[in-house]
Amino acid sequence: MPVVEFSALPESARVWVFGAAAPVTGAAAQSLVSAVDSHLVDWRAHGAPLVCARAWRDDRFLVIGADEAATGATGCSIDGLFHVLRDVESLIGATLVGGGTVYWRGASGAVVSGARPAFREAAAAGTVAADTVVFDTTVATVGAYRAGFEKAAADSWHGKLLPVAR
Repeated sequence: MPVVEFSALPESARVWVFGAAAPVTGAAAQSLVSAVDSHLVDWRAHGAPLVCARAWRDDRFLVIGADEAATGATGCSIDGLFHVLRDVESLIGATLVGGGTVYWRGASGAVVSGARPAFREAAAAGTVAADTVVFDTTVATVGAYRAGFEKAAADSWHGKLLPVAR
């Protein structure tokens, strides 16, 4: 079977991180995970099974990894994954596919999300700072995900959205 534990993927495996703007919990989370798991069991590129895994974390982030050293994901196989996620969005009441959302940990430790202007406003108001933990959904490999998906804003591209110290 091509589906493995996420921890078994090599550092070089390709990764896609999908974030939900609002928490996805309970039955909605179960529907999401079930639909994704069903797809991954049969995920193929030109007929060859993809060695892949998924992780669901913080009620917000779906992380899909594929070991392209075993079988490379193709445009069609990636499109198939995105199609499944778009279909699931209506079931769970949250958008997963699309960009522009920034994610960070609020003062309570919960994940907060908003568009870039909302993040900038939070920074201007002082509720977001250089040491605020942010989530980098642009990571491209499992190694980058493990090393820096969650880090201080100053150590991420998010730092460019912070006000310049005078």
